Amino acid sequence: MPPFSKSIWEEGAAIKTFKLVEKGNFQEEGISQLLLFPSADESAHKIPGTRRLQDNLSDLRAQIAANQRGISLIKELIEQYGLETVQSYMKHVQVNAEGAVREMLKSVAAKVSSESAKVEGDSVIIEEEDSMDDGSIIHLKLTIDGRRGEAFFDFSGTSPEVYGNWNAPEAVTAAAVIYCLRCLVNVDIPLNQGCLAPVKIYIPPGCFLSPSDKAAVVGGNVLTSQRITDVVLTAFQACACSQGCMNNLTFGDDTFGYYETIGGGSGAGPSWNGTSGVQCHMTNTRMTDPEIFEQRYPVLLHRFGLRENSGGAGVHRGGDGIVREIEFRRPVVVSILSERRVLAPRGLKGGKDGARGANYLITKDKRKVYLGGKNTVEVQAGEILQILTPGGGGWGSL
Repeated sequence: MPPFSKSIWEEGAAIKTFKLVEKGNFQEEGISQLLLFPSADESAHKIPGTRRLQDNLSDLRAQIAANQRGISLIKELIEQYGLETVQSYMKHVQVNAEGAVREMLKSVAAKVSSESAKVEGDSVIIEEEDSMDDGSIIHLKLTIDGRRGEAFFDFSGTSPEVYGNWNAPEAVTAAAVIYCLRCLVNVDIPLNQGCLAPVKIYIPPGCFLSPSDKAAVVGGNVLTSQRITDVVLTAFQACACSQGCMNNLTFGDDTFGYYETIGGGSGAGPSWNGTSGVQCHMTNTRMTDPEIFEQRYPVLLHRFGLRENSGGAGVHRGGDGIVREIEFRRPVVVSILSERRVLAPRGLKGGKDGARGANYLITKDKRKVYLGGKNTVEVQAGEILQILTPGGGGWGSL
């Protein structure tokens, strides 16, 4: 996960289409060539190939198996109940989700006051924005039709494509919106396309939420997605901002690679404190157990715990971030891709902001060097990486 990529060509293989399974056979040779030698069809660009082919192939086989299991279960349902019945219930699930979202939107519109939004007839208009650490703005104009239970998410005013890697393909914004809608619906429904039926999304072409196909995007999914989520949830006045990134850490050399994401604090809400030391909004991955981490990799884990008092104060406190300190026992290359190192997660309704994150290298002669939010550094044996993840924003003034 390169922190300094400026174009898609620097981020490895980008496969537009490939028939992975043909007549029941996994096309290992073809996909291996695309992963190992991605520059073959792009002679003007030198694209790095994979270093962990077997891991890639294992991941693909697992995904194929999961899809095949889904196919088998659908076939069993059809055999038991018939195709017409199964298709009818698929439609019912989506219609039910659509109805739940419409009712939620009607309820939100009815509660919004003229102090926090512009009211035009049956519609309320809410504008919200937040910035990435480089100053790139995500601007949202949210129009909710309270009579019809519909919403228009207009991202006009968002900054242009950036010369960095936190550009996000349009699907990232759509995924963030549907996720937020599902969180806001207070009934038990499965996440499905019906949630988006009452919703329209406009993303202006050329902004960093709708970049060109040449733009670097590796940070869009893991960083920008969470800032979009914060903007949407703030527009709905649902909760304060959470840590706002996945704190992506990679390290390795020519023989191995390791990747982890580190949790932080979630934002507080109108009736709850934020949660400490968790992944917020996406990934939900567990950390490698310390014993396994130290056994399999050339590291010593000095510290892994909560970053006390990093959550924003308020009637309800934001969750605390995490402190993680790793000593390396041999030279490796370390990369960090993170956000909320400049701009703090905002509190809501008078709540205080959560603490900003920070990344440091502690050298063998005890110098503490700030690495910024995005960096790659060659670390020597005996040096320590210290990562402080952001806390969540607080809710309500004390």
